[in-house]
Amino acid sequence: MTNDLQVGSLAYDTRAKRVGEVMEEYGTRYMLRPVHGGCEWDVLREHVRPATTADRLSAALAERNANSSQGRGAVWG
Repeated sequence: MTNDLQVGSLAYDTRAKRVGEVMEEYGTRYMLRPVHGGCEWDVLREHVRPATTADRLSAALAERNANSSQGRGAVWG
């Protein structure tokens, strides 16, 4: 899979099924970070693609649900 991901863009890790912000590209890997912060993870180039609108909405909904179940409220916007 050919990717034209730039640092700062959102990407989807097809193995981990997670959306992350591209922090760095090095060799055959990308470093991704959760959109609202957290620990970075690396992913092979062939397992990452640009995030679609559906990917972004799904990730936002999952985060909202996790925060709600932990009593932390909304992190939107």
